[in-house]
Amino acid sequence: MLAAKTTALAATLGLVALLAVSVPSALAQAGDADGLLTIDHYVPVRSTVPSISGQTTEIYVRERARAATILRGAPRAARVAVFVHGAGTPAEVAFDVPYSDYSWMAYLANAGFDVFSMDMTGYGRSTRPGAMNEVCNLPAEQQAALGREACKAPLGEQLTTIASDWNDLDAVVDYVRTLRGVARVSLIGWSLGGTRSMGYASTHLDKVQKLIEVAPAYNRTGSSTPPAKTPAEGAPFNTQSQAEFAANWDRQVGCADQYEPAASDAVWSEMLASDPVGATWGTGVRRAPNTTSWGWNQAAAARITVPTLLMSGVHDKQVLPERVRELYADLGSTQKVFVDLGCSSHNAMWEKNHLALFRASLEWLSLGAVNGLQQGTVALGY
Repeated sequence: MLAAKTTALAATLGLVALLAVSVPSALAQAGDADGLLTIDHYVPVRSTVPSISGQTTEIYVRERARAATILRGAPRAARVAVFVHGAGTPAEVAFDVPYSDYSWMAYLANAGFDVFSMDMTGYGRSTRPGAMNEVCNLPAEQQAALGREACKAPLGEQLTTIASDWNDLDAVVDYVRTLRGVARVSLIGWSLGGTRSMGYASTHLDKVQKLIEVAPAYNRTGSSTPPAKTPAEGAPFNTQSQAEFAANWDRQVGCADQYEPAASDAVWSEMLASDPVGATWGTGVRRAPNTTSWGWNQAAAARITVPTLLMSGVHDKQVLPERVRELYADLGSTQKVFVDLGCSSHNAMWEKNHLALFRASLEWLSLGAVNGLQQGTVALGY
């Protein structure tokens, strides 16, 4: 009986989403064992991805919240957040891992926040341009890894751009603002999600409450303008196998028991579930578009004036901690904290110190401080 009532409530909330902003479909799911709702939204976007520019596409958005959080009335902006993924892993995989207490989304939702995650075009359950179904559009070495003879790519340029990502993000931010009746939302980014969320925030401060960034990609001397050839020449998309996923992680292990093999298996299982086409290629791969990026540099960082929390794993070999420290120095915000996370890699939210990371994010969203500090460096997990 309770499950039936929860399903009915979730369906009602899905209808509310439809009425708030017109979307092609919204699938509401029953609450989990912790009493959290999972609500799927599909946000229509007039795409600016070059190969499908002008077409209406769908961006998949997952919401996690307690029913009471949604039904008690419009939540304050400080309690609404949108997660933004990085270059390879879709958001619901990165931030909502169904293993033990590893779901960052569930952690914040259980604390009374209404949290959303979004998959950019080409990722997860969002629209994937047709070019991603063509193996010939992969780099030659990745074609060979799939047991295919090398063939010439029909499309000789990268698939998405940072501008098309910002267009996707803006549509989702506006959708959530309308859905929840708030002027601003907080953004939580990881890796290239730093470029996506912080680059967006630098020109949309009126829509952003706070920023939380884990290993945010940053180049202080990068170009402010797109390259003459946009998108850049190259393979439209890439793949990653489980062996490659594990090897990339293992090279960043710097302490004992840094991550649980079962957590890695859970992440990979969700990765394949989010890409049913890639799951049939070879032994199973995840696909992701290659993105031409620009516009996230020292000048853009100086425009960031909202409270910003940066976190970096000491063993991260993908976005080096010194790059994140440079970003901290360049930020225009006076309310900013850098968290030095011990025994952690680029995949910090999937490792043994994940709860230290989660708690820091909760403190920042709730109090604008970590361990009582509103500015400076905090060491956690050592």
